[in-house]
Amino acid sequence: MLDEPARPLLSELAVDAYRAALRIGVFDDEEVAAELGVSPARVVEARKALQDLRLLSPDDHDSPVVPLDPAVVEADLVTPLETMIASQRRRIAGIHRQLHSLVGPYRTAERSRSADVPIRVLDNADDVRREIDLARRRCTTERMSLQPGGGRSADLLQQDLVQTTELLRRGVRIRTLYQHTARSSLTTRTYVGHISEEGAEVRTAEELSERLIIYDRTIAFVPTERRGDGPPGAAVVTDPTLVAYLCRSFEAAWQTGSPFGSGTEPTDDQQVNADLRASILRLMSLGLKDEVIARRLGMATRTCRRHISALMDELGAMSRFQAGVIIGRRQAAPEAPPRTGPAAGAGTAETAPESAVQK
Repeated sequence: MLDEPARPLLSELAVDAYRAALRIGVFDDEEVAAELGVSPARVVEARKALQDLRLLSPDDHDSPVVPLDPAVVEADLVTPLETMIASQRRRIAGIHRQLHSLVGPYRTAERSRSADVPIRVLDNADDVRREIDLARRRCTTERMSLQPGGGRSADLLQQDLVQTTELLRRGVRIRTLYQHTARSSLTTRTYVGHISEEGAEVRTAEELSERLIIYDRTIAFVPTERRGDGPPGAAVVTDPTLVAYLCRSFEAAWQTGSPFGSGTEPTDDQQVNADLRASILRLMSLGLKDEVIARRLGMATRTCRRHISALMDELGAMSRFQAGVIIGRRQAAPEAPPRTGPAAGAGTAETAPESAVQK
């Protein structure tokens, strides 16, 4: 709304009619219409608009209608606006002055409160958002975040794009770790491409335990357990020992990640797919249900079942139980040592490496 151009006071015809009246000396409807080559009815509308702005003298049978000074009209129109703007500026200055006087006491009380309560649990999602916004505005060096699950919604990514870009342009280092399944989301890939161009670092990993955001290695946000369909709350952690532990946990997860950016090579995606297959096989061998495997790997249950079906076909298994037995045997089988001499390459099927499973 702020970018919309101001509507003109007069139409082009009214402006042309005013100029024609200046040349003629008076505003005569028929003469102006003839000079402009338009109908008298349109000229009458233009005259009324000019008279409403007091650019023409009013109708008077004793004297002709003549053009009036635009500078007088300008002063009449602009002066009230300038007075209103000056009043608004004084009000803004008063707001800044009064609220700024409260910033110091608030910061002192906040530091004291944080020292006394190293972990604050916020149950309301709006309170969590306000705390995160405050931490983001104060952030000066680094933001680290773990984002489990697959791709995120376009609306959420658009909002985060604005906030992340603002941090990057302030010189804040951004590191974000997603799960491998986020690579299949077009909106997430587009988002990552944008922030990577601005300097953000993004990687993906097989499994992430929980969402985590850390600002400046001094304050961390850890989600509480979700209850019902609403968004979860969060624990706001400022205890230096706990925050340092969470930072080490992030660094450990970060080191296992694969780069995910606008310049991602096809070989990276191939390795990620191999990692996902290996993770599914490992979780299947633990006897986990499809829904649990899907949740841990951040993918839809239907997608997870397609992967499991394909893997069972490769294993030659007719059931999940049989697949688990085959996987367990192959994991327990010792790797055959390299063989030399004439008999090299004569290994049996039992000792041959199962590349499809090891990948």
